Amino acid sequence: MKAKLSSFLRKMTWSRIQNTLHIKLLLLSLLLLFLFLLLLRPTPSSSPSPEVTTTASTSTTTTAPATACYSKIPETLAETIIHYATSNTTPQQTHAEISVTARVLQRRSPCRFLVFGLGLDSPMWAGLNHGGRTVFLEEDESWIATVLARFPSLETYHVRYDTRVRDADALMEIGRRPECSSTETTELRGSPCGLALKGLPDVFYDEEWDLIMVDAPTGWIPEAPGRMGAIYTAGMAARGRKAEGETDVFVHDVDRKVEDEFSKEFLCEGYLREQVGRLRHFSIPSYMKKMLPFCP
Repeated sequence: MKAKLSSFLRKMTWSRIQNTLHIKLLLLSLLLLFLFLLLLRPTPSSSPSPEVTTTASTSTTTTAPATACYSKIPETLAETIIHYATSNTTPQQTHAEISVTARVLQRRSPCRFLVFGLGLDSPMWAGLNHGGRTVFLEEDESWIATVLARFPSLETYHVRYDTRVRDADALMEIGRRPECSSTETTELRGSPCGLALKGLPDVFYDEEWDLIMVDAPTGWIPEAPGRMGAIYTAGMAARGRKAEGETDVFVHDVDRKVEDEFSKEFLCEGYLREQVGRLRHFSIPSYMKKMLPFCP
């Protein structure tokens, strides 16, 4: 019996080690691919300058030919490669879940990418969107300080939420009211809907986002803020996009009640593109030039 138990535990440990190695290899491969493409990008060529000689009294000064300019690895990308090459910390999402967003970023980057949440996987998202703008919204000020001490180039803003998971059912009913499900206006700052987040940093409302990931705020206990407002607001930001095209919205932890029900209700099952593990991917069109129902 002990021999069987020991064998089972060894298999479980080896399986976890393999999964960790697979995730790290995926991240390093993707980041090195971005680096390779960056280095292949043509750089301004400069022809050698003619040698210049000036004479004053008995001294002669010679200026050497100018050298060509080469691209430098961006700070965010360098930080990301070093972090994942040396850290034993793995992202919260699995290999398969990360791959969903990575494929969209490969197609759309450089783009405008908003992430609800800040973590040790944040440099990965910023690195995969090299050349674009990646913004993180985080509720915990002390955690922001911790992460930025390691990755100072991440663009991060503090957010305060006034919702609680224990109120999710009541907030669901609020979200179903006409003022929340109307598509006549998608303005969020002055939204009459009690579920809309109206106190986010200005950057959220001033920018048009190509990708939005909802992986925060915390939502695993009744007293936590929960993602009810973040999910609804992400969907309305996508509908209010002024430019043509769709906004890709990702919601993580859909194995939980709030993430499951609110993403289906306000991001709409008709806009669901795929679900892998605990991650759902929605593509929501702009409503600015079309009369569309809230959900198809």
